[in-house]
Amino acid sequence: MSIIQWFPGHMAKAIRQMEENVHLVDIVFELVDARIPASSRNPEVARISRDKPHLIIMTKKDLADPQQTAAWQRYYHSQNQPVIAIDSRANVTPKQITKIAANILADKLAAEKEKGLKERPMRAMTVGVPNVGKSTLLNHLVNHKAAQVGDTPGVTKSQQWLRSNKHLELLDTPGILWPKFKDQETAQKLALTGAIKEKLYEKDDVALFALNFFRTYHRPELMDRYHLADADLELSDVDLLMKITEKVGMRDDYLRASDRLILDARHKKIGGFTLDRAPEVGDTPND
Repeated sequence: MSIIQWFPGHMAKAIRQMEENVHLVDIVFELVDARIPASSRNPEVARISRDKPHLIIMTKKDLADPQQTAAWQRYYHSQNQPVIAIDSRANVTPKQITKIAANILADKLAAEKEKGLKERPMRAMTVGVPNVGKSTLLNHLVNHKAAQVGDTPGVTKSQQWLRSNKHLELLDTPGILWPKFKDQETAQKLALTGAIKEKLYEKDDVALFALNFFRTYHRPELMDRYHLADADLELSDVDLLMKITEKVGMRDDYLRASDRLILDARHKKIGGFTLDRAPEVGDTPND
């Protein structure tokens, strides 16, 4: 298996800028992919945000397993960590995020009012891994295309201030990974969900990882999508990939079939899924 790593210069620069600007904001909005709520949390964000109030925003909930999304929310709430799961394009999303931010910052805002300070918008820094849906959310929050949107990781390359409404200002930041993943399983999850540029990983490695997951947690959906029999799922991952290659009419071109499998997963054609399994309340992720 090839080693996956991606930390280009603009990400290192973005981290330095976050460190310089975090003092300007009241709260950090950390966007995580609902399909990988732990693996898409950048450890650099916790280090940089330090004592700042923190809201985890689980994006792409429409692509995730709803039971796992609910379980992850219960887990984070049990850790006294504010969290919300959203569909970035839903009309209620801007109001929901503004309201929860106001609740988190209620004591600070009340203290400022008590001191006679002029009422001002809340200031939030938005951070997240590449392709987590940050630009889509920001464009909806500000109601125009202020941030570039794309399904290719690394579209946003610089920081910018955006006004959501009279109550909320947002500091947009580029999608950032971290200098070294703790393990290659995390890297595989990031690759499968689209956070890593395609040229940086072997597609058959990621497809085999996906097959192992779907045969374990989503057997009926996997069988239905590729017209598999029960006996097919007793094959090794490699042999199952070759079986699927045949089933989709690609003969022995397993690299094309790998690409098909990855795209099918991302586009929910094998059903909504969550690669990070939610811990029981009281446990820690990946126990």
